Amino acid sequence: MAQVKGKDTKPEIAVRRALHSLGYRFRLHRGDLPGRPDIVMPKYKTAIFVHGCFWHRHSNCKKASMPKTRVDFWQDKFAANVSRDQRNEDALRTKGWNVVIVWECETRDTECLKTKLNSMITGGDERAINSPLLT
Repeated sequence: MAQVKGKDTKPEIAVRRALHSLGYRFRLHRGDLPGRPDIVMPKYKTAIFVHGCFWHRHSNCKKASMPKTRVDFWQDKFAANVSRDQRNEDALRTKGWNVVIVWECETRDTECLKTKLNSMITGGDERAINSPLLT
């Protein structure tokens, strides 16, 4: 587990590329915010977490399988991860931040990812979704 990357993963880089192509600018891994979000957009007061489906237990995803050995250990580990994620989300929302969760499996379809990100950042404002930045 020591070799599992916490920063600059392929899904995270895919999200950063999508945001950049939409014209958004952002900061990375701000340590002064709860949970140290992967991407922070202060202008929109939005924190984006890019979660791996396996580690953060994406429901109904084939990547969120349970290892066959040491099941008790893994159940405890996954439960702690999910609990920590929820605490961090709650703390950010309490501070007035919009929290966006992007799952690893969602990063494969770039156009769908761009639409989701634009919608979540702008709060579903149709004018922003139909902006020329999406093309």
